[in-house]
Amino acid sequence: MSRRRFLKAVALAGAGAMAGGLGAGRRAFAQQTARTSATRRPIRIVMGGYGPPSTGFSLALERIGDHLKTRFGDEVDVKFVYNVLDLSYREDDLNWMVEDGVLTLAYQSSGYFTTQVPDLGVNDLPFLFPDIQAARAAIDGRFGQALSARLEARMNCRVLGCFEAGFSRLSNAVRPVRAPADMRGMRVRVRPSKVHARIFELLGAEPKPMDLSEFVEALKAGAVDAQENPFPNTVTYGVHKFHRFHTVTDQHYQCRWVFVHRPSFDAWPRALQEEMRAAVRDAVTFQRELHLKESADAMAAIRSEGGDILELSAQERQAFVRAVTPVYAEARSEFGRDLLGLAGL
Repeated sequence: MSRRRFLKAVALAGAGAMAGGLGAGRRAFAQQTARTSATRRPIRIVMGGYGPPSTGFSLALERIGDHLKTRFGDEVDVKFVYNVLDLSYREDDLNWMVEDGVLTLAYQSSGYFTTQVPDLGVNDLPFLFPDIQAARAAIDGRFGQALSARLEARMNCRVLGCFEAGFSRLSNAVRPVRAPADMRGMRVRVRPSKVHARIFELLGAEPKPMDLSEFVEALKAGAVDAQENPFPNTVTYGVHKFHRFHTVTDQHYQCRWVFVHRPSFDAWPRALQEEMRAAVRDAVTFQRELHLKESADAMAAIRSEGGDILELSAQERQAFVRAVTPVYAEARSEFGRDLLGLAGL
């Protein structure tokens, strides 16, 4: 039996304590596609992610749940599985868990979709956006709409919005990084995205694609030297306890798509569909505002562990941009002109 089939059969067995008594079998997690007038059973909505309950992402899921419970009361039964890693799942398991209806809704980074939806690799290209406002405008505009459409065309889901992880920064346990040459030979954990791996090849590093669950163990074992993540992620997963050197490269804007099991969503009453969309829009705004505070708190946490945060000058940053320039020509041979145009390329 394949790992996916086994995990699907188990269907989050043992999650009851974390998700408020969800039950151990797959049947207990099967999505309620509509209320039946005979039993008036509530519509079960199970939301999941890969962060502790205290993170902005988990709080945003709770905000969605509160919105729905306020509007529909006992007509909905909302549960949470905040961090599937705590149940021995991987981050990339979230994709099939939503597609198969084990979870109703989850969030996921673009890089984890690129195996199924290669066009999402455009969003992994470096230095696309000069600042957070430009990134948000693109993701909330035609660029994000095009990526959402491609996700829905290739996966059994509906895309409802996009949380913000923010700009990636490099951290490592070896030495300060102020230039691409400083990265030569570093073993860098990257998400399972060909674009991410290529970026670090061009920077002279040795990319090590691995799931978040694998990275945490590799970090403890000293099997990797570096990683790239927004500061809040670096702190959430304890990376700052192992990495002293942090460089504000801002090479990649990370967003986390909020996606829902398509058959469940499409079978809901229209009022619930509309309220779910509204709840996600509200939660995205809430999470993005919270992210700004989380970033400041994360920088303080890094410094409290003795970490050094290096800000690059405009000239130093430009050296990184020049080093990865070949990836844009390669992207033009792989992705459509329309999508690249929406990304400003």
